[in-house]
Amino acid sequence: MKYRTTGVDGVVNIYKEKGYTSHDVVAIVRKLTGCKTGHTGTLDPDAEGVLPVCLGKATRISDYIAAETKEYTAVIAFGTETDTQDASGVAVYERALDCSEDALRAAMLSFIGDYEQLPPMYSALKVNGKKLYELAREGKEVERKARPVRILDLQILEMDYPYSAVMHVVCSKGTYIRTLCTDIGRRAGASAHMAALLRTRTGAFTLAESVTLDAFRQALENDGLLTVLKPMESALSGFRTARAVGADEKLLHNGGALPLAHTALPDDVQDGERLLLSDGGGCLVGIYVVKTGEACLRPLVVLL
Repeated sequence: MKYRTTGVDGVVNIYKEKGYTSHDVVAIVRKLTGCKTGHTGTLDPDAEGVLPVCLGKATRISDYIAAETKEYTAVIAFGTETDTQDASGVAVYERALDCSEDALRAAMLSFIGDYEQLPPMYSALKVNGKKLYELAREGKEVERKARPVRILDLQILEMDYPYSAVMHVVCSKGTYIRTLCTDIGRRAGASAHMAALLRTRTGAFTLAESVTLDAFRQALENDGLLTVLKPMESALSGFRTARAVGADEKLLHNGGALPLAHTALPDDVQDGERLLLSDGGGCLVGIYVVKTGEACLRPLVVLL
């Protein structure tokens, strides 16, 4: 069944359950609402948790939401490394921990900060137009370049030494937690893989505020979409705001550069800073970048 959602623009914080791909979730939301939809960062089928799904014009900001900091709770199992780096894969190496518990804890915490992470073969990244997981399923392994990622925080929540540990990770966009688990094992001189994963936050979207697909359907049935729909401006709460003052409405609607003389800006605004711009009536216009040398704001995304 499809429900009437004409003119709806915003983001729904879906709790992705096990067994669904991120694409499955987006397709279901699209079918239920009839809206243009897009997600903001893939979760593997066995992973659970926060998956913001953009509706309508909010699909234009999906990349900005995807770039936000993410938080996870992960279970790392020691003794076996798999080809997929998680519990769904086939064992490729087996080596038990032979370091002390203190040494293991030190190895885990040593990943806090910047580190170069090699993307896994079983991932959606593309090489020469083909997804890595497609090549992996063909039994091929291709050269990949390590990418800089940042672990902002890592806390060890539980330790069942020498078999497993539960950790909470705060990280940058593009971090593969299953690769982190494998890398931790290697640094500790053992094999390891990710046994379970729960994403607890993406930017402004938290686990506590997420809704299952069933709850989302019920909200639609009861004409309560707005109770689970987050406005675009609150979905981008990490951005500071600016307001157009006396600007030509045509200029705003056509996506033209806005002179700084027609804007109310934060006092300490920086060149190159990205701001959420609203019009004189308080309606969100879009994401703009400050160009002090040109004395204007230039649009990155227009949402009118």
